[in-house]
Amino acid sequence: MKLRIVPARTGLEWTRLGVRVFWRQPMALAALFFLSMAAISLATALPLVGPAIALALLPSATLVMMVAAAEAYRGQTPTPQLLLVAFRTGRQRMNAMLILGALYAGGFLLIMGLSALVDGGDFARVYMGGAPLTRELAESGSFQAAMWLALLLYVPLSLLFWHAPGLVHWHGVPPVKALFFSIVACVRNLGAFMVYGLAWLGVFMIAGMVVSLAVALLSGLGLGVGVAGGVMVGTAMMLASMFFTSVVFTFRDSFEAPEAAEPPPQDDAAA
Repeated sequence: MKLRIVPARTGLEWTRLGVRVFWRQPMALAALFFLSMAAISLATALPLVGPAIALALLPSATLVMMVAAAEAYRGQTPTPQLLLVAFRTGRQRMNAMLILGALYAGGFLLIMGLSALVDGGDFARVYMGGAPLTRELAESGSFQAAMWLALLLYVPLSLLFWHAPGLVHWHGVPPVKALFFSIVACVRNLGAFMVYGLAWLGVFMIAGMVVSLAVALLSGLGLGVGVAGGVMVGTAMMLASMFFTSVVFTFRDSFEAPEAAEPPPQDDAAA
């Protein structure tokens, strides 16, 4: 396994590939993303340990989309069987993914705990879905301070886990080493990741403007709030699926490409 340093413009290519590959298999990729989020939501409903289990499932959900996107890139159709991909590659890698999930849950809960020191836990309760967000609470200085602290702390956590599922799955890297290699790769390719983030911000803004126009037209036609709400939720799910589709390409170009993410020979010939 070798770390690769890529130019900043590669971030645009990652975004472009995410959009293009998503539209090769939009129903399959969107369905896998929805099913992954549904499983996490169901886990959240479990008493006491539900939220922690849901957090621990997030690295596995990311891996599902990475593997699915790699298959779609090769012209294959991702299937619901990929929902268990993290647990079907041998005991050693399954245990590594479980450890990775536990580390992510622990890191996220630690961030929420640190934010609670600032505002008494108001932000953590709202973010974890246990309390409503009121205008008075949102305008509170301590609430905003806790929110920004959590956001700043989450950035390094996300970098630690960005490539880690792929490193565990495709390269068999132990969890702690995978976290280290992940953040090093992100930092060394910071320019590309900044362009990548800005590109996706642009995609989200353009999509938001188009959806706002569509909702206004639907409201003008008297189709009601329900249809408009459905359009907004559907678009949000599609954009999220598209974004997670692009993650495997950031991994592929930051390390030696996993065999499953290599393009088929006919794509190279066509290019």
